[in-house]
Amino acid sequence: MEVIFENLLNIQWQQVVMWVIGAVLIYLAIKKDMEPTLLLPIGFGAILVNLPFSGAVTQLVDGVTEVGAIDTLFNAGIATELFPLLLFIGIGAMIDFTPLLTNPKMIFFGAAAQFGIFFTFSVAVLCGFDVKDAASIGIIGAADGPTSIFVANYFNSNYIGAIIVAAYSYMALVPIIQPFVIKRITTKKERMIRMDYSNRTVSKTTKILFPIIITVIAGLFAPRSVALVGFLMFGNLIRECGVLKSLSESAQKELANLITLLLGITIATKMQADQFLNLNTLLIMGLGLVAFIFDTVGGVLFAKVLNLFTKHKINPMVGAAGISAFPMSARVIHKIGLEEDKSNFLLMHAVSANVAGQIASAIAGGLIIGLLS
Repeated sequence: MEVIFENLLNIQWQQVVMWVIGAVLIYLAIKKDMEPTLLLPIGFGAILVNLPFSGAVTQLVDGVTEVGAIDTLFNAGIATELFPLLLFIGIGAMIDFTPLLTNPKMIFFGAAAQFGIFFTFSVAVLCGFDVKDAASIGIIGAADGPTSIFVANYFNSNYIGAIIVAAYSYMALVPIIQPFVIKRITTKKERMIRMDYSNRTVSKTTKILFPIIITVIAGLFAPRSVALVGFLMFGNLIRECGVLKSLSESAQKELANLITLLLGITIATKMQADQFLNLNTLLIMGLGLVAFIFDTVGGVLFAKVLNLFTKHKINPMVGAAGISAFPMSARVIHKIGLEEDKSNFLLMHAVSANVAGQIASAIAGGLIIGLLS
């Protein structure tokens, strides 16, 4: 009873606030089905690490440092960049690059939709953040959780907890954010533009060579991106080679799910009240929203510019699918297209841009690291 009484006396209001934040994340995961595989463990972890004298995190007990289990996981899985890279193998195994290979020009939309990264980086610097922290904040615009973790950890950012929460929260909110932005920068006529489908077929050899060639090109032009791009492409090679079907399925399901759960609860070590509850966290959440908005704007405006010079018009909404939030963004664009015209199917075009965004976000993360290292 004395121990319980002592713990109750040591509860700080900041810890209670973090319990509430954790509860909200758990609610969104369960009730709203918003990125449950990640928001649920992050929410539970936020409660776990903010209990008084929590044994889950490193504590000084009678002059002796006792390393917590979550800190051990962080040092083994995130500080070494192991978890994000393993997760990229699973993501790569999930992606079918066929739509992109039948319409290669969509790769440019993946690049254009990374505009939010560099815009937000500039804004973060103007807001007073250190250059490397600003880069870590800007990478929220990659709309790619593993890339955000990889870059923030590489730069040893003081705000990695807030960055990860912002990245995954806004990814879950893509179905709300993107329609709102798109409908304000496009006309109904533009949203009703129809696009022809390519009848080209893609050979198995092409599908096998694609991840290898992309890795080599990334290595030559953005060496720092090789780990991210390479693991993503390795996962895709497992999928497409045709001789590792069981491993491909395991990478897509067991590996990806397990790493996502561990990643979520581990990142909570950076959500301890004394580190997380400050004005900079609120500012980072705001900048994360800016990053997602300008990713969408960049992709849409790029499509509009192309339409000035091309005979076959591109539906500008497809440009918005160039962010890395796969496959949510592609589905959102397809749904908006159907709302405007029930016979206008944009899914394949949107998926092409969306998978291009997966590659572009990893390369953008490598470029940021290379430029500031």
